[in-house]
Amino acid sequence: MTVLVLSGIVVLAVGGCVCVVWAARGGPRWVRTAATTTSADGESARRAGSKDRSPSRSSDDYLDLSSI
Repeated sequence: MTVLVLSGIVVLAVGGCVCVVWAARGGPRWVRTAATTTSADGESARRAGSKDRSPSRSSDDYLDLSSI
């Protein structure tokens, strides 16, 4: 049963990614709606995940090798 649920989640995630790509190329309205929903869900998950972690290093902490 767990495998079935996880498979369904993967199918929905892949379908959402397909809709995002299709909408970027000018798909129909329902594809743009699905893409917007997928992007919003992804952003929510990213924000929820970042609250659980310790603060990350800032970009100033890294060595800039572009001038070498």
